[in-house]
Amino acid sequence: MHGRVKIKSTAQQEEEKRKEREKKLKIYIAARDACFSKRKEGIWDEEALHLTQQLLSSNPDFATLWNYRREILMHQETVKDEKEVQKIYEAELSFLESCLKVNPKSYGSWHHRSWVAARLPQPNWAQELTLCDRCLSMDDRNFHCWDYRRMVVKMSGVPVDRELEFTHRLIGSNFSNYSSWHYRSTLLPLLHPESPEPPSPCREPPQSSAPPSPQTHSHRVCEEQLLKEYELVQNAFFTDPNDQSAWFYYRWLLGRAEREEMISCVYVSRDEERVAVAFSRPVNAQSVGLLLVLDGQPQRVEWRSVHPRFKHSPVWICDLPPGTISDITNEHNLTVHWSEKHTHRDCALYTGRTESWCRDSATDQELFRCELSVEKTSVLQSELQSCNQLQEMEPLNKWCLLTIILLMRALDPLGYEKETLAHFQTLKEVDSMRSAYYSDLCSKFMIENTILKMEYAEVRVFSISDKNLTTLCHLDQLLLITHINLSRNQLQRIPPQFAMLQCLEVLEADNNQIEKLEGVFQLPKLEEILLKNNKICTVADLQPLASCRKLRCLDLRGNPVTQTANIEAELAELLPSVTDLLL
Repeated sequence: MHGRVKIKSTAQQEEEKRKEREKKLKIYIAARDACFSKRKEGIWDEEALHLTQQLLSSNPDFATLWNYRREILMHQETVKDEKEVQKIYEAELSFLESCLKVNPKSYGSWHHRSWVAARLPQPNWAQELTLCDRCLSMDDRNFHCWDYRRMVVKMSGVPVDRELEFTHRLIGSNFSNYSSWHYRSTLLPLLHPESPEPPSPCREPPQSSAPPSPQTHSHRVCEEQLLKEYELVQNAFFTDPNDQSAWFYYRWLLGRAEREEMISCVYVSRDEERVAVAFSRPVNAQSVGLLLVLDGQPQRVEWRSVHPRFKHSPVWICDLPPGTISDITNEHNLTVHWSEKHTHRDCALYTGRTESWCRDSATDQELFRCELSVEKTSVLQSELQSCNQLQEMEPLNKWCLLTIILLMRALDPLGYEKETLAHFQTLKEVDSMRSAYYSDLCSKFMIENTILKMEYAEVRVFSISDKNLTTLCHLDQLLLITHINLSRNQLQRIPPQFAMLQCLEVLEADNNQIEKLEGVFQLPKLEEILLKNNKICTVADLQPLASCRKLRCLDLRGNPVTQTANIEAELAELLPSVTDLLL
């Protein structure tokens, strides 16, 4: 036994570690309490600076201590000259580097470094960029460092093209660098902006124009650069088809331009003496400066959204004073001014007409697809061929399938409708966890196609039955629809947005799975609702229908609610206007 090293038992080792931890904890708590005490007493001395450094070195995520440390440093600024302050802050940056080594993704450390860098009398931005390069070389997805780099670039005036080259370099070394792709998407519109569109004929020149800034930028890229980006991203997803970073960037490249903020439609009804206004985006008409002028006279009207749930809505309505436009022998001219956006829309109600409207169609607005140049069409067609080739090699790759769908939508949504539906079916099979998402996206595209077909036919009937719809969207585009057929789909509810169909007279929704009808609300022209074979269970579910004063016909056959005792009496009380009730 002599000469052998005595090995401690596991129990002894654990006990010694416990005692060591307790000792460190006591020291930590004592230092923390001392800091709190000093801060409470308003003491900002060198000892406090040392104590906070001691604590933050081991735990850089203690936000209260960073706040106290900033208070100390601001006090130092008042008692030191500029040269001494420079040295203090340079030492602070060195200390922060040690904190980042403990936790490279420390919120507190990066925030404090931003604060220090902004207060340095003579900042060394080149040094800060070098630090960012070093941190990103160790973890190219450190979003704290990316945020800090953007701040440094902004403060130091680094040229955008140099930063774009930086992203190119990182992407070249790692295609899976999502942060680099994202940063690239913010830089491209600044360096290669899309040419401004000519102003809308309804747009009034603003009183003064502010200089452009990244915050007000269109976020769109000129076509020439866009075509180059397709090649870059194609290299990425052909290298690793299962990496989502490049596919997300590709989807951004294919994205539609932001819609111009405008009044897209004005509708006036002589019978209801009501005006409905549709906007290109949801707005709060009570706060955006909406003015109605009738025959040259401003009107005092109360604008309201189509449903009480909406404070912001694409469609707003107002009632005119009784007798204002009811005389069918009179002609009236209306103008709706949107002062916030310096735009307006005119509408004339002619003699003998009970209603009138002025609008831009979905095709005019390029709402669902933009008109492509010959060059871009050629490139996108080539991209589609490349993705089809990749899909032959990787038939179960969901990213490739989804991108093929988006390319088809960009090129010819109606022409590729059959292929699009087939690809959606494949997507649901290979990525079953997201089948509901794909069903909703497919529903959205089918609704867009149906709107385009309807507008090419110039009718006010919207029929989209037997399409396996799971959701309803773009309902603001259906303001003028008088008849809608949603039968034989998979809809579970009529959403509140449905109340935007202010001209609707007939709703067909047989053979769905509808349980809720909250969107069938205050539709002034609605006369007939067909809801056969749905899942409406209680009379309370039918309550929104009571707000539709002209409702005459209601078909509820095949719904659980028909088994309710005294159902006819309850419905007669709830819906006294209904004269044709089918149970």
